[in-house]
Amino acid sequence: MSAAGWRERLLALAAQLEGKVDAAMARRADRAGRRDPLVVHAYRGYGTSTRVRIRGRVLEDEGIPAAGERDSMWRNMLSAVRRFETDEVPGARVSVRFADVTQELVTDAEGYFDTWISPREALPADKLWHDVALELLAPRDPSTPPRPAIGRVLIPPATAKLAVISDLDDTVVQTGATDPRALLRSVFLTNARTRLPFPGVAALYRALQEGAGGGENNPVFYVSSSPWNLHDVLAEFLAIREIPEGPIMLRDWGLSERELLPTSHGSHKIEAIRGILDLYPTLPFVLIGDSGQEDPEIYREIVARYPSRILAIYIRNITPDARRAERIRALGREVTEARSELLLAAHTGEVAAHALDRGWVDAASLERVLREVDGP
Repeated sequence: MSAAGWRERLLALAAQLEGKVDAAMARRADRAGRRDPLVVHAYRGYGTSTRVRIRGRVLEDEGIPAAGERDSMWRNMLSAVRRFETDEVPGARVSVRFADVTQELVTDAEGYFDTWISPREALPADKLWHDVALELLAPRDPSTPPRPAIGRVLIPPATAKLAVISDLDDTVVQTGATDPRALLRSVFLTNARTRLPFPGVAALYRALQEGAGGGENNPVFYVSSSPWNLHDVLAEFLAIREIPEGPIMLRDWGLSERELLPTSHGSHKIEAIRGILDLYPTLPFVLIGDSGQEDPEIYREIVARYPSRILAIYIRNITPDARRAERIRALGREVTEARSELLLAAHTGEVAAHALDRGWVDAASLERVLREVDGP
């Protein structure tokens, strides 16, 4: 067997062992009655009028307090540690009810569930968001009533003229993802209320959602390499900063059969983006990212695979390295040859001006973006 073959075999065995250990610990906790209350975390889904994707996770409730603007660094760090030190519940049974269909799911070794549901009747074509009812069926503590959860599923309405796929770290929220120390400070010492967006982002994304004519309700999707453990923080951050909500597609940072640690950003993002584009074959897309990691290269590959589907690529320039900027401009020339365009922008106002020139937002939106960029 080759070295690569042995590596894959060992990773598969390690992942299986981790799953068995987690399941054994869960059964032991059940027998000893030491479990915290269980909770269903509903992730934002997406779909069409005939099929929708519903995802979530069953975990022990760590009792993480609500974020406050004056929370101390110690309080934020404690919440972050609790968020990452998850006690997942493998083999849990969850009831999912969407429209006129009810389905029972079983969580995997990491507590996740992920399914597609096809309602018997077509859904309304004028709504962007639809509710999903989730309930934990087992395991359940007889002394504690179940806590139902409400998830949400995005379905682009008939008015949508384009869709946006955006990265989050260093594209929407300032995290310093290229600097390990800055990234750790952002994750462990801040919360949803103290994290900062880039100036103008909220106004730009609202403008793209509304469209040049207003009321288009264009969908926005967020694809990031951050772990699912941060889903609640990111969702709350978007709501607080009045940035359009959308499905947030993250990744599992646990041991897998393919890698010991989540080192590959590209494969996760490409797979998620392709899934979205394949689901909505008639919608054109705008892709937004930053220069810090692999977004330009990932988006260039998407343009190559989906010619004429990508209206534009917007890359926030966060790296002072002139060589990196030149490499991105070279990618931009390849994108142009594929009948799209790439803009490397220093700030959000440049993106808004380009979108106005292409007819995707209106002039008033550009003014609002510039006011946010310039500040009070």
